[in-house]
Amino acid sequence: MGANSGPEILVELDRNAGASLRSQLEDGLREAVRCGRLPAGARLPATRALAGDLGVSRRLVVDAYAQLLAEGYFVARRGAGTFVADDAAATPATRTDEPRQRGVNFDFFPGHPDLATFPRQPWLRALRTTLRQAPDSAFGYPHPRGAPELRQALAGHLRRVRGVVADPQSIVVCAGAAQGFFLLARALAGSRMAVEDPWLPPHRMILSANGLALRALAVDEHGARIEDLPELAANEGEIDAVLVTPAHQAPTGVGLAPTRRAALLAWAAAGERLVVEDDYDAEYRYDRAPLGALQGLAPERVAYVGTVSKTLGPALRLGWMVLPARLRDAVMGQKLLCDHGLPNVEQMALAELLESGDYDRHLRQARRRYRTRRDALVSAVALYLPGADVTGLAAGLHATVRLSAPVDGLAVVQACERQSVRVYPQGFSYMEPRAVHDRLVLGYANLAEPAIAEGVRRLALALDEVGGGAIAR
Repeated sequence: MGANSGPEILVELDRNAGASLRSQLEDGLREAVRCGRLPAGARLPATRALAGDLGVSRRLVVDAYAQLLAEGYFVARRGAGTFVADDAAATPATRTDEPRQRGVNFDFFPGHPDLATFPRQPWLRALRTTLRQAPDSAFGYPHPRGAPELRQALAGHLRRVRGVVADPQSIVVCAGAAQGFFLLARALAGSRMAVEDPWLPPHRMILSANGLALRALAVDEHGARIEDLPELAANEGEIDAVLVTPAHQAPTGVGLAPTRRAALLAWAAAGERLVVEDDYDAEYRYDRAPLGALQGLAPERVAYVGTVSKTLGPALRLGWMVLPARLRDAVMGQKLLCDHGLPNVEQMALAELLESGDYDRHLRQARRRYRTRRDALVSAVALYLPGADVTGLAAGLHATVRLSAPVDGLAVVQACERQSVRVYPQGFSYMEPRAVHDRLVLGYANLAEPAIAEGVRRLALALDEVGGGAIAR
């Protein structure tokens, strides 16, 4: 159908039925409006185009349209065409049975960068360059390992920025870190893996649901307690792999101490074991230069996971793994079974963003912005929550606030909701959730400085309500 002929519509006509074709067409169009398949304001196909699609005379379609115009289902606009009337379309078509969380004005969700500063113009420029320069073959089935252009660009970027030992053959592009963990779990199914405790519950569920037996590895102010691994193995069976967030532990915000980094790699080398490094927000360190990735010290012992979810936006669903040679075939087998590869155009656009320098420019601007917002959070906590303090590294997109006393996490969440604030108790992130705990995980990247201050003020009101805080007077 031509570009000016309007959308296609599914209307079934039965030439053996007793009803006339015109009445069948009218009934079919009415039902499409009533059930919401034709929403309010939708443009109808031109009568000539619809007649051709249905194999009927144009006069029949003209008469059917005239009837529905008279009944008020359609409206005609001179020079524009025929449209579904605003008051005729069904509202149930837009309803959803999915539960929706009530909106709040101050959401300290720790997983978002500043969504308002997504680099729209550089991304649009990268897409245009990709579409202009991409060969025809780029629109065929994508390579399951990832677009060669992106893997080449990532290899250079990760070597330069994170000290990762990478070449394009070692990289698998995946749909965010979540799919990376899914693929690793499927490739390692049946293994025992120690994971930091606390950690992110959704990622822990992905690993557990796809064949890994998880063991809790405690975290203290120096990061994951690597020295506990022998006792963990003695009590719960040999540990085959460990998953860590060494640059900025999620969610406590601490870094893995140098002595523990060395001990972890020694543990992996001693038993042909695997370390999985989740480097989720290591681009952001505000008080000093970040440490290089653990993978750079032992590339055949470490599977490295990264993503643009914290640098550009999680909606892009673009991440990557840098894999030891022994894991590549198993992971690629799972990738083929999963999706046969990700959309090529977006991958090639990210490659262009990396190669053009626009990605680095965006990161430099983001670091300045997030450092200011973290400082605003620290100041607000000092002002409104005396006795509380911000712990962990000056890094990432979230901070941990240690309260002056433990509080009931659910009661705090509910009291905050009444203040139009959303907070995230750290106690909920443990493998065995802790209902009463003294820490909150607050993301600051997606809130402007005034909103951070007001949100913490309201948090103080909520804590006073449940007996867990005091407002500066």
